[in-house]
Parts: sequence; C-alpha cells; structure tokens
Amino acid sequence: MTSSPYAAMPWLGVLNPAQRAPVHPRDSLVHALREGAAAHPERTALAYFDGRLSYRELDAFTDSVAARLAARGLAPGERLAVHLQNSPQYVLAVLGAWKAGAAVVPLNPMYKSAEVGHALRDSGAAALVCSDRAWESFLRATAADSPVRIVLTACERDLQSRDDPRVLGFERLPVPGDAEDLTETARAGLPDPGTAPPRPADTALISYTSGTSGTPKGAANTHGNLLYNAERQRVGLALPEGPRYFALAPLFHITGMVAQLCACLNSGGTLALAYRFEAGVVLDAFAEHRPAYTVGPATAFMALAAHPAASREHFASFASVSSGGAPLPPALVERFEAAFGPYLHNGYGLTECSAPCAHVPPGLRAPVDPVSGTLAVGVPGPDTVVRLLDPEGREVPLGEQGEIAVRGPQVVPGYWGRPEATAETFPDGELRTGDIGFMDAEGWLYVVDRKKDMINTSGFKVWPREVEDVLYTHPAVREAAVVGAPDGYRGETVRAYVSLRPGAEAGPEELSAYCAERLAAFKYPRQVEILRDLPKTTSGKILRRELRSRAQGG
Repeated sequence: MTSSPYAAMPWLGVLNPAQRAPVHPRDSLVHALREGAAAHPERTALAYFDGRLSYRELDAFTDSVAARLAARGLAPGERLAVHLQNSPQYVLAVLGAWKAGAAVVPLNPMYKSAEVGHALRDSGAAALVCSDRAWESFLRATAADSPVRIVLTACERDLQSRDDPRVLGFERLPVPGDAEDLTETARAGLPDPGTAPPRPADTALISYTSGTSGTPKGAANTHGNLLYNAERQRVGLALPEGPRYFALAPLFHITGMVAQLCACLNSGGTLALAYRFEAGVVLDAFAEHRPAYTVGPATAFMALAAHPAASREHFASFASVSSGGAPLPPALVERFEAAFGPYLHNGYGLTECSAPCAHVPPGLRAPVDPVSGTLAVGVPGPDTVVRLLDPEGREVPLGEQGEIAVRGPQVVPGYWGRPEATAETFPDGELRTGDIGFMDAEGWLYVVDRKKDMINTSGFKVWPREVEDVLYTHPAVREAAVVGAPDGYRGETVRAYVSLRPGAEAGPEELSAYCAERLAAFKYPRQVEILRDLPKTTSGKILRRELRSRAQGG
C-alpha cells in the first residue's frame, strides 16, 4: 500500500494549512443548534420570504415537535419521513425528529405514491410529515399501506405572510382530522422531551438513491458523517462570522441537507429558504437576503443566467458559490463568471459519502484536462482517500481512467437493511462509486462519466460528458445531454438532446456539424433533437434515463 500513488495523498499540496488541519465536529446538528441558541439566541436562524425564526425560537419550536412526537409514541431509533419543499417546516421536522432520537427519511416532494410507498415500507417509517395538500391528494392512501402510525401535516404558507404567487399560490387547507398540524405543534411550547441527544454513530438519515440501476436503496448517513462534512465546509470556506446561506439545492437532497442546512447551522449562520426553485424568486431572495454562500446544480445556474432580470448585483454579496449534484460544463463556468462575477467552484460527492468528498478550494480555479476538456471536480480533503481502480479492483496509475473509490469519515456504513448491496458497494468500508474518472499528479480529480452511461459505437467507447462539454461551448446551447441510441450498423450511435438559450437559434444539422469539427468521427452526435426543456429531477440533474428511453423509442 505504501507504493500506492493515492496513499501519498498528492492533493494535500493544493490545500492551505487551515484546510489540512484536523477538525473536531460536534456530535450532531442538535448540539450545534443548542450551542447557537445559547450563544446568540436572537440571531436569525431561518429566513423565509418575510418570515424569520431566531435560534431561540428554532430551539424551542423543535423541542416542542420532539416532545409531541415522543408523546405520540415515536421511540428513539424509529424513522420519520419528510415530504416537503424547502421551508421552515422541513427544518422543524428534521430537528424535531433528531431531538426525539429518530432517524429522518427525506422524500423528494415530486415522488408519487409508488415511490413514497417503497421508501416508507423499506425504511419502516413510523411517522410522516408532509404538506396538507399531499396528504389529501394521495399520501393518506399511500401511508395506509405502510408502517406509518403518526402523521403531522404542514401548510408551507405558514411562518411568512408574503404569499408569493409564483411559488406559494396554493390554498391553505383545514387541518385533517387524522393528522396534527406541524406549525401548531411547534408553537405549543412543549418542553424538551429529555431524550438522549444523538451520537455520531447514530443513523441521522436514510437517504434513498435515485434508483437508476435498480430499486432505490437507503443510504444510512450517520450524524458523524453529516457533521464531519459540515465542519470541513465551515473551516474550508472561511466565511464571515454568522454567515448567510441561501438554500438553492433542495433540502431533501444530500447536497442541500449537508452543504446548506447542516453547514449553515453548524456555523451559527442564517439559512434563507424560498420553497422551491423558481429563477425569479431566487434572484429576488438574493437581493433581499444578501447571502454569502450557496450551492446548486449546474442547471440552476443556467436558469438563473437565462433570466432576463439577472444582473451582477444579484450575485455581489457572495463570498463563494459552489456547484454540485450534476456535471458542471467548463463553458458554463466561463460564461457565468464573465456575466455575473462569481466563479463556480466545482464539487463532487454522492449520497453514500454524505455530499462532498472532493471540491475546489476557495481562491483556486479547477484545471481543465487538455486532452478531454473535462473540468476537475476538485481535490479530496485531508482525511479522505480517493483511488482509481480497474475492473478487477486494482489501482490504476495517476492519469489513467478507473472507477472512483472513496474512503473517509463521510462515507456511510452501508445501505439500510441491504447487507448484500452493502457488501458489494462498500468492500472493507470503501465506497465504489460507479463513476469513471482519473486523477492528475497534483491530486485534482476528474469525473468522466457513469459506467452505465458509456456509449459503445462500432466498438469505440464514447463518454457522454465529453460530447456535452463541446455542445455547451456553442453560443446557442442552454442545456445538453447525450445518450446512446440503437443503430443497426454501429450497435449504438451518439444522440444529443439540446435546449437553446432564450432568443438563440440553431438547427440539428448545425449542432452536429459543430461537434464534428471538434470531436473524433465516432464521437460526434449524428442525431440531434432540440427540446424546449430537458427533463430533470427536482435537484436539477438532467434525467438521461428518460432521454435514453426516448432514444430507444425512435
């Protein structure tokens, strides 16, 4: 092992002394909240349109939620599922569950009955917090076929009064008779239930993967996993005291949960929320709250840049801006910086490693590989070892492609109730990511693509990311995704799906020819289809699997 180029951790030379120094995370976010409430009780913890909750109020409100959950019979170690958008109610549910000793099951609010039902049954969730609308429309029936026995509903128009019609244009429903209202419970003033606070090894989240390669599995993120990454971010970003964060990524996603909620409250900061992503609402929130930091997928920054009202002033308050959760094209980084000022710091992580395991440190710029044009996703931290492996699990030399494997304090112990999947994905505790990449001599990590997304055309391998990065350099292209399409002669051919920037014009033939000038003959897309918008998850990832199905169908 001593001869391993990765054991030498070449990336340490990229980090400054503060970023290389040991960290001593708190045991959990509950500990961070209680310390914050004692140290600065009147500082704003959550900002939601014109609503504000101080650290004192947030601590008291979540005590009350925890007390009610405990009184209803939620026992330490049980699971509480949350099906909400980015709102104070989401934070109340999560912290209340943790104070009651429960684990949280974050659910994508775009999930439908079958997806929610799987997560509820697989996790054995005993409690559910959801919007009043979702409960009335389908979750009541879904929960009936699950272990759920405790239900709290929320109206996400509560705890603010602006009622912005762009995102909060729904009606407030009466509190259902078979559930309790979360906000009323929080305001009831019930005392701390006295449950033992979480320990680092306790399960904090059961985060369900997207299920792109099969049935979704629940990654068991511990409190120690979450707070390690939150503390590393606090030290590494070096933001002003009591920093203001904006929750651009959804909180149900591991990036939003760790790099926004946990990192912000761990830093004694203010987290601004805006229900869900709507570009105009987000720009208004930037102007109102003047955040110092945010993180989101590349598609969110594309949408913000395309909004006609966007200006440099909207981004003037940011000390640092990060992109994660989806590939970041180099062309977008250049365009965004030229137009609005911030340099988008790339990052890389998975649910199974509690968000980031590599990032571009503040003040540095990610290199671009001169051969492939791929933008580096960053460097690992000082407690993290990233290796690149061949199909037999042997290390490949620096500079050569292999599967990315991660070992460190942010890597989860395994999947909830899935010992076989855990053994396959975490041999000896090391995460095999399924991503293909390489590392240069200085320790910069580059992600090429997912193993399963590789296109085989006439025996040649084509990685979609390389083709997409070229498409993003075309001035008319707003979004791009590349998949393999069936081809009787080549086996597969390269097919591109593209959406255009507002007011721009370009035809399929032009875009295909543009790529043909810049890529080998077997790589350029012979088929290009222009769509108004590319399908995306609510966390902003372009859904290649939907486009692949579309290509399979003709």
